Amino acid sequence: MGSRHFPARTVLFERELSGVTYRVPALLYIPCMAKLLAFAEERLSTDDAHANLLVLRRGTFYRNYVEWEDMRALETATLKHHRSMNPCPVYDEFTGIVFLFFTAVLGKTPEAYQIITGQNVARLCYVSSSDQGLSWSKVTDLTQQVIGRSITDWATFALGPGHGIQLKSGRLLVPAYTYHIDCKECFGKLCKTTPHSFTFYSDDHGQRWRFGEFIPNLPTVECQMVSVDEEDGSNVLYCNARSPMGFRVQALSTDDGAVFHLGQLVQRLVEPPHGCHGSIIGFPAPLFYAPSSPHSHHHEIHDSMSSTVSCGGTGQPEPGAASKSIVLFQTPTWVLYSHPTSSRSRVNMGVYLSTFPSDADSWTEPWVIYEGPSAYSDLAYIELPFSEFSATGIPAIAFACLYENGTRSPYEQISFSLFTLYDVIQNIPLKVTSPDPKHHLDKKKRGRSCVTS
Repeated sequence: MGSRHFPARTVLFERELSGVTYRVPALLYIPCMAKLLAFAEERLSTDDAHANLLVLRRGTFYRNYVEWEDMRALETATLKHHRSMNPCPVYDEFTGIVFLFFTAVLGKTPEAYQIITGQNVARLCYVSSSDQGLSWSKVTDLTQQVIGRSITDWATFALGPGHGIQLKSGRLLVPAYTYHIDCKECFGKLCKTTPHSFTFYSDDHGQRWRFGEFIPNLPTVECQMVSVDEEDGSNVLYCNARSPMGFRVQALSTDDGAVFHLGQLVQRLVEPPHGCHGSIIGFPAPLFYAPSSPHSHHHEIHDSMSSTVSCGGTGQPEPGAASKSIVLFQTPTWVLYSHPTSSRSRVNMGVYLSTFPSDADSWTEPWVIYEGPSAYSDLAYIELPFSEFSATGIPAIAFACLYENGTRSPYEQISFSLFTLYDVIQNIPLKVTSPDPKHHLDKKKRGRSCVTS
């Protein structure tokens, strides 16, 4: 099952006695103000046809805890006669604006009906905030401007759900998927649709938006993306997507999401029947130091992590390390992933770590952070000040996870948990494998610890 240690949990949204249910969490951290924005759908029942409004709770992060404000409905995040679904926030750190994208769906038309009939009634919308979610703009409907005539080939589409990202170039990325109509009609009925993940993006701070090409070869649905810096200085956009094939699908883009290469199954990351949404978050790997020795090769990650110098790139060793030789490597991106860990049902929320996400076999076994029914989740990365070090010498890199959970059903609550990179390292089962000699040499040249499980 995994570790018996579970992080502390705060319930932010809870099913009401009237049947009102909160689903589809989305989480955004605004570092300059230490604010957390937790979004969800308010539904009259668990049924997606009964979705209603989007709701928000704002939190302020204080060193090792979060103080939450009361829940409030986002009254402007709606279109008349439509229900608001799939919250997907993205923060522009250059302008300080939060964009909250969502899908507005006409009436009570369920997604399944749109897929069967090809009658798309979804709209691409957003509201924005320049004061960390205190107030929100009127709604903007981008459907015609951005999707245009392509909408006739989409049986339906949706966003994320969960957070979008901003690249170093300033490009804003909003993950999305559509059920593409492959065959219009067959004896008067819709013949075939195939789901494909892709991204909406903007290069001018949200003034104009476009959409990229689909992941071409495997069926992919709800997705999230991470910009991955590799040790050789290259960068790829990594997409991790829900799939009906029993495993997650990953795909890479070398042009920041305009085009994705062929997707591949990630057999270390299982899906329950029909799949489930999962979340990924990228963060800079801690820098290591190690004795300069021709005999030093790969170290078990627990030992390597105890020799961390800093996450700020200063190159300064921890106290007491002055007598050791310092060997620094370019900081790559590591990725954390959250998802139910069972292949049989939506149960046992876990987090997984990859130190080399381009490699589909690099994922660890999960640390189960909630034992019981659980479903959708969203992750946030919180970079603490350089001075915040744990007693182990590991920089206090923190993560937040907002996830659906319950005792009988995954949809009773949406809970928030906070934990550090140290917690993750200590609680995920890790071991070193013995790669073939050529693979071992290549890894050694790049300074990467070989960590698999």
